[in-house]
Order: sequence, then C-alpha cells, then structure tokens
Amino acid sequence: MSARPLRLGVNIDHVATVRNARGGFYPDPCRAAHEAIMAGADGITAHLREDRRHIRDEDVERLKRQILTPLNFEIAATDEMVQIARRIRPHAACLVPEKREERTTEGGLDLVGGRERLAAVIPHLAEAGIRISLFVEPEAAAMEAAAGLGADIVELHTGAYAEAALADDRERVARELARLYRAASHGASLGLEIHAGHGLTEENVGDVAAIPEVVELNIGHALIGAAIFVGLPDAVRAMRAAMDRGRARIGAA
Repeated sequence: MSARPLRLGVNIDHVATVRNARGGFYPDPCRAAHEAIMAGADGITAHLREDRRHIRDEDVERLKRQILTPLNFEIAATDEMVQIARRIRPHAACLVPEKREERTTEGGLDLVGGRERLAAVIPHLAEAGIRISLFVEPEAAAMEAAAGLGADIVELHTGAYAEAALADDRERVARELARLYRAASHGASLGLEIHAGHGLTEENVGDVAAIPEVVELNIGHALIGAAIFVGLPDAVRAMRAAMDRGRARIGAA
C-alpha cells in the first residue's frame, strides 16, 4: 500500500506563552514559525484564545503576512473569532472547544450540543475562502456530524492515546489506537481530510503516523519543550524523522 505524504504542522502557541510570562517581544513566535518552516514544517498552527493567554492578535496578523506555508488558525466558534478569521483569511480555521479554566484544549468539540452554533459559524468562514477543520473525538458519530456540517477536515483528538502511551498502558494504547484507526477510515470514506494532534511526542508519534488516512499531524508542546534543550530546528527535524519512521510501516506491512 502506498501511503499519502504526511505533513507536519508546528503549533507555536507556547513560544508566545514564554514571551508573555516576562512581557515584551522575546521570544518571538513569528521567528519560531520561520525556523520551524526552514527545518521542514509544512505549516504553522496558532490558537488565538479569548483570554489571549499566549498568541495575540498581532501575532496572527504578522504570521499571515510573513509565512508562505499554510496558516492553521485555531479558534473557538465565537462571533469575535469568526470576524478575526474572516479578516485574516488563514488557509484553515480549526474550531476547538475553549474554557477559561483549562490549561490547554481538553477534548473534542461537542458536535451534538454545539451543532446549531457550528452550523451558523461554518458558512461565514467558508464564504471567506477558509477551509474548515473541526477538532473532534475519534468516533464514527463525530465523523458523520462533521461531514453533515460541511467541514473539510477533522482533526482527531489524540490526547487519550498520548496519556495511555505515557502511562505505558499497552492495553489502553491498543484500544485508543483502534479508535483512531476506525475514525480515520470512516471519516475519509465520508470525504473528510484527516488530521490528528494533541499530546504527540517524538516517542509516541510513530503509531499515529502509521494510520494511512491521516495526512497531517499538528504538534506544539513537545516541540517547544524539546527546543529548550536542542533548539527548535533540531526538534522539528527529529519529530519529522520519527513521523517518517512511523509512516514507513504502511508500505512495509
């Protein structure tokens, strides 16, 4: 079986987290984006939260002006964020759940309870020529709901798999990987482009990279953490190598 190319999207949110801890302009998330791209990233992801705890409005504006690779703009489905997205016009807008008290995005979108809101938001983004991605749990029902809402892409939440891998719980790892495989296959059969992300590291990324339908992985925290020790370009190159090793399993099967 010939595998489709696997893209790496680098999330630069936590470069902005470090900057904001001290104030000022350093380290610059836009510089991080350029360094990641030069090291082999296929795109850049940035999440503009309601509370602006890391990425700021001016960061997104600069990214759109400066980078030549696709910009994946993570946002909550609010009127404010939709207006900003329509003005910035990123390559894609990934709609994610957002709570003030969370440290990072916890779980996928509620496509049942939130269907009415999403159905109202998605056409406004699509009209601006923005590809629509939904961050969802790896379940068949979520794939069907996303397709019904007119999404172009689903990003499968890999957090449960990553937690199981960190705990070295092999039975749970197998269960979570099976969920990811089933969801990816079902989503692709409905015409959705399949991405994945959350909690992926150089150590656990190979199993997700081996899912044939997945064409993009969005990774941030692990890369920025590794960059403290080895620098961002080397961290990106190491992650890319780990992804490639995982992807190679498809053709070797």
